Amino acid sequence: MQGKKNYQEKLFTSFRLSDRIPKENFYRRLKAALNLEFLYPLTQKFYGESGQKSIDPVVFFKICLVGYLENITTDRGVMNHCAMRLDILYFLGYDVDEELPWHSTISRTRQLFPEDIFEEVFTKVLKLCMEAGLVSGHTQAIDSAPVKANASMDSLEIKVPAEELEEHLSKVRVQSSRDRRAKGNKAPEEQQKITASKKELQEIKSRNKKWSQDQDMRPGAKNKGSRYTSNKTHYSPTDPDARISVKPGKARKLNYLCNLAVDIEAHVITDVRAYHADKKDTKHLQDTATRLNRRLRREGLIWENVLADAGYSSGENYAYFERKGLTTYIPPHGTYKGGPEGFEYIKEGNYWLCPQGKKVTFRKQKMENGNLKDNYFTTRADCKGCPIKQACIGKSHEKRINITAYREEYERNIERVKSRRGRYMKGKRQSTVEPVFGTLKEFLGLRKITTIGIKQANKCMHLAAIAYNLKKYLKFTHKRVKSGAGQLALLFSPKNLLQEAHSSFLRNLNFAHSQPNL
Repeated sequence: MQGKKNYQEKLFTSFRLSDRIPKENFYRRLKAALNLEFLYPLTQKFYGESGQKSIDPVVFFKICLVGYLENITTDRGVMNHCAMRLDILYFLGYDVDEELPWHSTISRTRQLFPEDIFEEVFTKVLKLCMEAGLVSGHTQAIDSAPVKANASMDSLEIKVPAEELEEHLSKVRVQSSRDRRAKGNKAPEEQQKITASKKELQEIKSRNKKWSQDQDMRPGAKNKGSRYTSNKTHYSPTDPDARISVKPGKARKLNYLCNLAVDIEAHVITDVRAYHADKKDTKHLQDTATRLNRRLRREGLIWENVLADAGYSSGENYAYFERKGLTTYIPPHGTYKGGPEGFEYIKEGNYWLCPQGKKVTFRKQKMENGNLKDNYFTTRADCKGCPIKQACIGKSHEKRINITAYREEYERNIERVKSRRGRYMKGKRQSTVEPVFGTLKEFLGLRKITTIGIKQANKCMHLAAIAYNLKKYLKFTHKRVKSGAGQLALLFSPKNLLQEAHSSFLRNLNFAHSQPNL
């Protein structure tokens, strides 16, 4: 007989969320695994003694985690999503008839708590992964990737000399009502002043001219108002901490740099930090290593190997890790040559021997563009009358060799990278840290930073890393039940069939011996 459901609201009802959420539900298991009670004493000092009660700090962090776990990047969208999901309400500790916090409360609370609180939550979740055996600690893969900032390239302002700043700002205020420029300027006065030297400005001017010509010569190019932008001449008034990142083959955008360290055991994130996108990766490696080494040693794990790409290559980093007793597998940058072609380095006397047998002796050590270099010179008498002088030094009077002071560290690292173990480590790095970035960007809300400022960006990156590690932890601790197909496959495997045939043979043999002779 056909049935028909008639709905009529009840005046009174008995309903419990715990009865409606399955035991295998992700948020139910997360609620049991994640204990954030330590946040109460940590955040107590950020509240006053009187006034209206704030949002529970534990609830705040759980709501933030839901946003990254569900790949929702706006606070309004997260709160709307939470209101429609019974399992998330159970995870937050709210009943179906309780009103959730307003979305603006989430934004204000995120600004209230400093970065240290978010890092402490990250460390606690990482400790859970360590206790579960997901982190070995001995080998860490480090890499970085740009993350889009919440600022537009159309809002860029040009830096001006200090004496022209006021005149420029008054002109900008008039123009801002007529075009797409930012109406508010959050950048400090120091950032609005130009700091580039005359030589750097001339290089930028020449590059801008060449770039404009290249743009005009491209087939179908009609953007005559295009411009070459640089961090030395432009800044963002809407997000002063965002920087223009430059990467071959990529469009120039305002980004932040996300630096990650990932353990190779189960691909758990062991460190994360937001940096300015205009700095080289080499400048951040030692800072990352200091934090990471302290975090691992606190849990009794010994760090041995460092895996990174050529962007982290520098003599200072090689020497730093050798002093720390760590082994690096970092390919050298393409600019490192190891010395002039045809010259032989004599280690005992610390000099170079030219093809004509003349010594290029060590003279001094000095800093050049932030790099420590050794300078080697010949004498004028050595090069006078040399048959290859024109090809070697041209119109100069002596041969000069300027080479990194960390040449020996470079050579030892290159030998490791080229070894069989080095090739294995390269594969490990590529299969470990690079897929993690893809997961964070595509599925865990890190495609774009929706907040303003590098401190807020750092909090967002920590939350995304916490969500990633929690999913790893729950997947590892969750015991899967074998499906019926899997049980049949196991039952009819060759090993089991052989054991069953052997047992059947023994049973028949025993039965035959037990029968009386007929």
